[in-house]
Amino acid sequence: MLEDGTVFDGIGFGYPSEITGEVVFNTGMVGYTETLTDPSYRGQILCMTYPLVGNYGVPGFDVKDEYGLPKFFESDHIQVKALLLHDLSDVASHWSAVRTLDQWLYEEKIPGIYGIDTRALTKKLRVNGVMMGAIIVSKEPVDEARLKKLVAGAKYEGLNFMPEVSTAGPQEYGDKSKDCIAVIDTGVKYSIIRNIMRTGYRVVRLPWDATYEQVMSYSPKGVVISNGPGDPKVCKGTIKTATKLIKTSTPTLGICLGNQILALAGGANTYKLKFGHRGQNKPCIDLRSNLSYVTSQNHGYGIDPKSLKGTGFKVWFANADDDTVEGIEHSTKPVIAVQFHPEASPGPYDCMYVFDRFKEVIAAGVEKPAAPKKKAAKKKKVKKSAKR
Repeated sequence: MLEDGTVFDGIGFGYPSEITGEVVFNTGMVGYTETLTDPSYRGQILCMTYPLVGNYGVPGFDVKDEYGLPKFFESDHIQVKALLLHDLSDVASHWSAVRTLDQWLYEEKIPGIYGIDTRALTKKLRVNGVMMGAIIVSKEPVDEARLKKLVAGAKYEGLNFMPEVSTAGPQEYGDKSKDCIAVIDTGVKYSIIRNIMRTGYRVVRLPWDATYEQVMSYSPKGVVISNGPGDPKVCKGTIKTATKLIKTSTPTLGICLGNQILALAGGANTYKLKFGHRGQNKPCIDLRSNLSYVTSQNHGYGIDPKSLKGTGFKVWFANADDDTVEGIEHSTKPVIAVQFHPEASPGPYDCMYVFDRFKEVIAAGVEKPAAPKKKAAKKKKVKKSAKR
């Protein structure tokens, strides 16, 4: 049931339970294992718009990549509160599959419903904006009065999900002989850590409320503020640290929530989007090159472009669909940020170069505009002295 009273009846799967959350939709066609484990979905009920989900099953967490991270997942467990599908495949066919999607949700105690009109639900959210909702998966008949009571008490705005998604203490990844990048974990995906190490660094993962002094105690070459769930304005500790990172010209990269946090730290403002951007096919234009890239996204908040005036930040990427801010860069400081996910996972890898640019920023700082050439002074004609 949505907060406007609309009810969708379907067939339950996963774990029988009752859950409330913010109802959002994702337009991706594949990558449900990465999507469901993305910490940015914390507190949300996810509707997949692609009609058939689960056909290639779920791989095992024991399969690791070259860095020792889970190869097919973005965190250690499912992050969404519930899953809404049109059609659930009860047969999984893939060489890596060890369980079905239904079994995985049951093991992690996550409820789901399939057999509902996800197209109608998505159209409603696009017209009216995201809504709070409640889901009941039960063998017994569902009481609508119970659903109404659950929806009435549901909350997402203003909640701080950081203690649920951030690391409790410092964690290190990679070769200790390499230079360090500090990641402020506001819900970091494993693929972000993976791509930082790909560019030649080791990673120190720190809690979301780590102070500037705690971050700098590791002598990092640069700092990454990660993706994550919820309203960026509740991350007051992270904003305070980011403000000092900007002030001290520490090379910094913000991703998704980190993009919004850096904007707030610089003095700009953020706002909630009507229904957000969640999918793997979002076109963005790099204003440095005027090239368009297809990006993977998952966010419900954005930066107010008008508020960037006077902050030192300028727009780096713009959304080709609605012209929203998809990335910012500082005019004089080595600070860059993107709203989309350059690490993708799932999605196209077109924007991996963002990590490589951050490496360039660390090495040389943000490129400064060349100083205007001065006009050459006219040479005065000097009379040759007469020979003696």
